[in-house]
Amino acid sequence: MAGLRAVLWDMDGTLVDSEKVWAEVQLELLAELGATWTIEDCMTLIGSDLRDAVQVWMARIPEGVISAEELADRMFSEVVEALRKEVTFQPGALELLQALRKEEIPCALVSASYRVMIDAVLGHLPPDPFAVIVAGDEVTLGKPHPEPYLTGAARLGVDPADCVVIEDSMTGTQAGTAAGIYVVAVPQWVTIPEAPRRLVVKSLEPLTPESLRSLLR
Repeated sequence: MAGLRAVLWDMDGTLVDSEKVWAEVQLELLAELGATWTIEDCMTLIGSDLRDAVQVWMARIPEGVISAEELADRMFSEVVEALRKEVTFQPGALELLQALRKEEIPCALVSASYRVMIDAVLGHLPPDPFAVIVAGDEVTLGKPHPEPYLTGAARLGVDPADCVVIEDSMTGTQAGTAAGIYVVAVPQWVTIPEAPRRLVVKSLEPLTPESLRSLLR
């Protein structure tokens, strides 16, 4: 085995604490549109592909109030606006990114979020922290399908077996595992059980390039 060749990062909830922003926008907008929607409902969609989420939201909204396309546009634009103003990075995320860069281990950002949302978050980071970005609107099948992570590894030119995925959701963890990648799970809102080729941690803070390397030995 070649050792650690790359690290593939999820964005929402893993790199940035954006699940909170998503929840706030969902609760406000869906109530305005006549839907009953709770914080528990928000949690069921963590890590979901946006196309799937829209279908779930539409099923709760009274018929004829809004089209799926309009709902998607409004939800996305309000989340993007909030993320452009301010983002909170998860503890240890920026430090780990910098340490990986220093050791020349390339990183990819593999997110279910659409490119416009990713750009809103990246506006708060130094230039080019990621060698490759795979957005939710740039793949055919979203997480939990392995396509997003397989695409990230392919674009980096590395074998998935020589990578580590960092995730906070069950769907993302399943996507990484299905792609044949070792997953470090940092659950925030949802429980992720222990499993083979998976390390569950409370925070990114203790992680270093060396600790990630040791997982593949």
